[in-house]
Amino acid sequence: MLAKILRSICKILFRVQVRGLENVPAENRLLIVANHESFLDGLLLGLFLPKRATFVVHTSVLKKWTFRQALRLTPHLAVDPTSPLAMKKVIKLLETGENVVIFPEGRITLTGNLMKVYDGPGFVAAKTGASILPVRIDGAAESYFGRLTNHHPRRLLPKVTLTVMPTTSIVMPKATNHGFPTGKQRRRIAGEGMRSVMQKMLFQAQKSRTLFESFLDAVDKFGSNYKLIEDMNETEETYTDLLKKSLALGRIVTKVSSANETVGVLMPNITNTVALILGMSAFNRVPAMINYTSGTSGMQNACVAANIKTIITSHKFIETAKLESVIAELKNLKVLYLEDLRADFSVVDRAWLVGYAMHYPRAAMEVNRPDEPAVVLFTSGSEGKPKGVVHSHKSLLSNTSQIMAILDFSPTDKFMMVLPIFHAFGFTGSLLPVLNGIKIHLFPSPLQYKIIPEVIYDRGCTVFFATSTFLGNYAKFAHPYDFYKLRIVVAGAEKLNEEVRKTYTEKFGIRILEGYGATECAPVLSANTPMANLNGSVGQFVPGMEHKLESIPGIDSGGLLHVKGENVMKGYYLFDNPGVLIPPEDGWYNTGDIVEVDAQGFIHIKGRVKRFAKVAGEMVSLEVVEKIACTAAPEHQHAASTQTDIQRGENIVLFTSDPELKREDLQIVAKNLGSPEIAIARKIIHVEELPLLGTGKTDYVTLKKMAEAA
Repeated sequence: MLAKILRSICKILFRVQVRGLENVPAENRLLIVANHESFLDGLLLGLFLPKRATFVVHTSVLKKWTFRQALRLTPHLAVDPTSPLAMKKVIKLLETGENVVIFPEGRITLTGNLMKVYDGPGFVAAKTGASILPVRIDGAAESYFGRLTNHHPRRLLPKVTLTVMPTTSIVMPKATNHGFPTGKQRRRIAGEGMRSVMQKMLFQAQKSRTLFESFLDAVDKFGSNYKLIEDMNETEETYTDLLKKSLALGRIVTKVSSANETVGVLMPNITNTVALILGMSAFNRVPAMINYTSGTSGMQNACVAANIKTIITSHKFIETAKLESVIAELKNLKVLYLEDLRADFSVVDRAWLVGYAMHYPRAAMEVNRPDEPAVVLFTSGSEGKPKGVVHSHKSLLSNTSQIMAILDFSPTDKFMMVLPIFHAFGFTGSLLPVLNGIKIHLFPSPLQYKIIPEVIYDRGCTVFFATSTFLGNYAKFAHPYDFYKLRIVVAGAEKLNEEVRKTYTEKFGIRILEGYGATECAPVLSANTPMANLNGSVGQFVPGMEHKLESIPGIDSGGLLHVKGENVMKGYYLFDNPGVLIPPEDGWYNTGDIVEVDAQGFIHIKGRVKRFAKVAGEMVSLEVVEKIACTAAPEHQHAASTQTDIQRGENIVLFTSDPELKREDLQIVAKNLGSPEIAIARKIIHVEELPLLGTGKTDYVTLKKMAEAA
């Protein structure tokens, strides 16, 4: 009777909704695990799950009178999660056929995201072979029963959702080629398995929405007056400001385009660009992010591939970036400027915006489906003509959820976004904070090496995404205290240079987290995190990512990586078949990268298939060639390419900014590294600096032409 009364009270006060009850199995001996959001969690699980279970609680909980009284309502077991012996009691319970509820984090979250997962619960699951029933709790952290900081939204009676996921299990680690793992190792591996279960649960429980709906959810959650975004004007704008701009710009675009049309966006990293993207999403227009550093030819080819007829840009941007001549040479395209389009925003439009759309934005937006195209991004063109990569709302939001499941970003953070928004890393990196109530500073160009460290210092940024090349250049000009507040620095888009890693550790006391991604995957595939980091790797796969390795002749360890998941693109738009979507075969995307995945799930990239040279019948990784050069002259830039050789098949050519580097130096280093003689470049060409694409990647197409011409 008391349980029924409490259940009714919770339904009234917190509008508790339970989803996925069909996933609860009929049999017992379940290990029920959940994220820990508040002091309400145990009560909610006990009242709304159709399974009687024993709750595992921390010994310190019993010291409080109120909790002792509450626990009289249910079977419970007090343990210390840090004690290996304590878990034996839990194992005995499961072995007798009891259901057990445990919070693997061991404490209520202070960040709103997953915190440290203790090894004990994972070891219990692996030791007993019990079925794990993950339950995602949403909303309770926002109540005053949670322990979030004042930066997070708090509500007196928030809506709470319990999402029951399908059962899973953790296999006890077995013997390897090196023998049986020790007890401590087995416990640790099982703990990693439980962390993976929890991360996957957080990702899979996300609702399916469109970009604009997700944005409106953030407005509702964090409040219209929440200060969120700023650019070089250094004026923090609120969710209301961004919503108003989005609706206005979206309305303007509807006047010059039709529903579901792909419209080119040629804009820098400013608040208005984010507003334009959200506004187009609200009214079923698909923004295609044009790479303004690719020149007339690159932009023209991209527009042909995606069948773009109209480009929206800004007079001020074109003048500042000195793109007048580039724009003038574009053919068969209508270039429209936002400054001119403002005149089309009539009195009626203003009345619609102020009197209706701002009050009822969900009614004002046009209906769209999560699996419809949301954006077209373009590959860098480093291996030929750029391809249009079509992402749905679902794939973009899936990737932001995957990132949030592995990295504990929260409203206490502030992003510094210097990567251009036309780049997949910059695009998702700009959307993620906007959709999750995290402050962001947009900077228009990543090439301002002296200014950016100062801005990071001045604006108190805590999160920084960049490429290895850019990070190395910022380090040269940054004061040791400029990055004092940075707590997460993620390097992607290219291999992290060891010298850059060392510089950030020694000069700034910062551990760079290296990640790996592809435009086709929206873009993050894997990343090192504070909880799982291995230098030299690109981290573990994000939750919900399947993978398989295809063996390649001549490659002994590793294989060609194929991936599948909700964040994988809908398909390509190709130059030879404009506007026609070419989906990946059976949903699997071929990354073109040779990788090796170790026993702990860390990914080690060996190089791209196209970046292997076949010299005298042997496969040689150009990444190894570059590693030898970087070790010999770490202060300089190096890149390897190939040239055709009738007798040997191909020759390796090394481009370097070090005028003193000799082949003899490379031979000494190669010997010390244990690299084969064949991996030493046959020719060395000195350059002032390596050609770069706008994304910061090395321009290997240009280098290939230079190598063939040498």
